[in-house]
Amino acid sequence: MANGYAGKILRVNLTTQTITSIPTSQYQQWGGGHGIGTAIFWDLCKDKTIKFNDPGNVVTIMTSPITGTQAPCAGRVEVQGIAPQPYPIEWFNRSNFGGRFGPLLKMAGWDGIVIEGKANALSWLKIVDDKVTIEDAKAIKGMDCWDTQSYLWALQAGNVSAGQWSTVGNGFSTQRPAVLCTGLAGENQSRIAALIHDAGNGAGESGFGGVWGSKNLKAISVIGTGMIQVADPKALMEARLWIKENTLGVAADTAQVATFRASGCSGCSIPCRTRSASNTNNESQCVDTYWYAGRSLPFVNPNMSAMEARRATDLIQRYGLDAMEQYMSHQYVRKLYEMGVAGPGKKIDTKPLPMEAYGTLGFAEEWLKALSSRTGIGADLAEGAIRAAAKWGRLEEDLESGLLQFPQWGYPYHTTMEHTWALGSLMSEREINEHSMRTLFPSADVVKTTTAEQVANIAAKKLIPYEGDPLMVNYGHGPDGVYSIHGAKLIAWMRHYSRFWKQSVLYCDQSNYIPSFMTSTRAKVGLTPDAEPKFYNAVTGQNMTFKDGMTLGQKIYNIDHAIWVLQGRHRDLEQFAGFMYKPGAAYGGMGTDKSQMFLCAGHSGTTNYPVYENGKWDYSGLKEVYFTKEGIEQFKDNFYTVEGWDLKTGWPTRKLLEGLGLGFVADALVAANKLA
Repeated sequence: MANGYAGKILRVNLTTQTITSIPTSQYQQWGGGHGIGTAIFWDLCKDKTIKFNDPGNVVTIMTSPITGTQAPCAGRVEVQGIAPQPYPIEWFNRSNFGGRFGPLLKMAGWDGIVIEGKANALSWLKIVDDKVTIEDAKAIKGMDCWDTQSYLWALQAGNVSAGQWSTVGNGFSTQRPAVLCTGLAGENQSRIAALIHDAGNGAGESGFGGVWGSKNLKAISVIGTGMIQVADPKALMEARLWIKENTLGVAADTAQVATFRASGCSGCSIPCRTRSASNTNNESQCVDTYWYAGRSLPFVNPNMSAMEARRATDLIQRYGLDAMEQYMSHQYVRKLYEMGVAGPGKKIDTKPLPMEAYGTLGFAEEWLKALSSRTGIGADLAEGAIRAAAKWGRLEEDLESGLLQFPQWGYPYHTTMEHTWALGSLMSEREINEHSMRTLFPSADVVKTTTAEQVANIAAKKLIPYEGDPLMVNYGHGPDGVYSIHGAKLIAWMRHYSRFWKQSVLYCDQSNYIPSFMTSTRAKVGLTPDAEPKFYNAVTGQNMTFKDGMTLGQKIYNIDHAIWVLQGRHRDLEQFAGFMYKPGAAYGGMGTDKSQMFLCAGHSGTTNYPVYENGKWDYSGLKEVYFTKEGIEQFKDNFYTVEGWDLKTGWPTRKLLEGLGLGFVADALVAANKLA
C-alpha cells in the first residue's frame, strides 16, 4: 500500500494455535500504534475487567504508517493490554519500544500483531514475510533476553547472514531477524518484567513481559524482505531536510562522540545510545544507565566502578526487568535495612540478598536474579515494591513519609514534581514517562534574550485547539497556575497530543523535534504544529491538520478512559501518595537534604520554568514545590470540566462520547451502570 501501511494485522490465538489476519483498513481510521491497538482491544477483549494473566487478555503490538520510513524519530512500536504493574487496579495499559522490530515487521507485510489466549507450553512466534508459525520454546526456557536472541539468530542462520545479502522468505535481506522477548522474570510472570529487543530497546513499564509469561510466549522473531511504500517520497525527503535546517540536527552526546559511536533506532536522525568496540559501553546504555551509573550520588552505588555500573545496566536488560522500578525498589529495601526493619532472619527477610555488599556489581546481580527467579525476598518484590510494601504492612506509612517513592498507580518516582508529568500521570493509567514539554524550557543562553512572557506567548500559539491562552504554561501554584482551568487545559492538551502524535503516529518521546515549542536556533520558535502533520501526510497521502490529530487523540484517550471506568476508575482513586503533599516532594521524597536529591526529581532548580505571579511573568526553578490536596481537588474539577466528564465521578457523559462519535462506548458504559 502506497501510504505507509503494510495492509494487514497478524492475529495469533495461542490457545487454538490458529493464525489469521485482520485488514488494516478495518482500523485505519485510528491512525496507527495506540489508536489501532485500543480499537482492537475494545473489539476483541470481551470482558475488560479480567486480570492480566487471564487468557482472555488481548495484547496488541502495533506500528504506525511512519514506522520504518525516513520520518525522523519514527522507529517505534506500541504495546497494549491489561497490565500487571499498576496499583490498585491492573489498568488497560501501554508501553513502547524502538529499534529494528517495527520496520522489519512492516517489511514482512504486517502493521501489527494481536496475541490472544494461552499456549499449552512455552512457545515462540516465527515470522518470515507472510509465513508465520508457532514454535516450541523448550530449548530457550530460562534463558536471559540476550541469549534468547542469540539462540534464535543461530537457529535461523542457515537462511540469514547479518550484513550480507541472503535469501529469506519471499526475497533477500541483509538483516538478521528482529527478536522481541522476555527473560526469566517474564517467564515467572513478574509484574515488573519487560520486553527486550536487541541490546537496549525495551517496553519496560507496565509489566508486559509478565503478560507474555502468563500466555506462555517467550519471543517473537521477525524478518521481512518487502518494502514500505510512502505516498509522496519527494515530500518526505523535503520535510526531513526542512527539519534539519530548522533544528540543531544530530543530538548525540558530543562529549561521547570522540570515544563512542552513536547508535539509534531504524531511520533515526538523533541517535541517543552509544556503542564501543571495547564493550565498556554498548547500545543497552540508554536511559536506564542512570540508575546505576549515577554512582557519584551518596545513596546510589558509590562502590561501583564505571565499568561495573555499565555491566549492571546490561544485567537489567538481560534479565528483562523494568529499570526504573527495580532501581527504586532496591533503594526502598536498602532504607528498610538501614532502619533495622529488614535483614536476614528479620520480619522482612532479605535472604538471599547480600545486603552488606549493597552498591556493588555482585549485589546488583544477586538482586536481579532474586527478582527474576522469585527467590526469597525476590518473590515479594517480583510483585512490585508497592504490593510488597502492602504485604509487609507498611504501604500507607511508607507512602505518607516518602520512604516508598511511588506517587501514583504503583509506579516509581521520576520527573514527578514537574507538574505536567505528575498531573498527566494522575490522569492516565501509568507514570507517563513523557518529555513532551521539555522544549518549552529555554536554555540559559536563550533566557538571556527571551523573556518568560515571550516564551508563554510562543507556546500559546501552538497549543491547538486551546491556542491563545498563555496562562496554560504558567508553572506557578497561584490562582492562575497549575490547579486552574488554564493548567487543566494544558494537561488535557498533553493527553490528547500524546495519544495521537506520540503514541499512535509514534514519534519518539526522547526527540527534541516533536513537539517543539522553542529551539536553540536564531528563530527560537519551535516547529510544532507544522512538523507533526508534515511527515504523516507525506507518508500517508492524507491532508490531516494538527487539530485533526488532536481531535483523534481526544477520541482515543476517551476510549481508554472508558475502559478504566469499566475496570473501576473513579474520581476518589485519582489521588497522589501522601509524600507528594509535603515539603521535600520535589527532591524525590528524600526529605529536604538536597545532597540526596534524586537524579530526575524535576524541580531541582536547574530548569527555567515560566511563572506568572503578581501580574508579571518571570523564570523560576520552583525548588520547593509540592502539591496540596485542596489544589488537586480543584484541578480535578477543572480537568473534568475541560474534558466534559462528570464532576462527581470523573466518568464520561453520553453527550461527550456521542459528540466524539463514540456512541458504542456510551452504550457499553450504560450496560455496566457507569455512564454519568
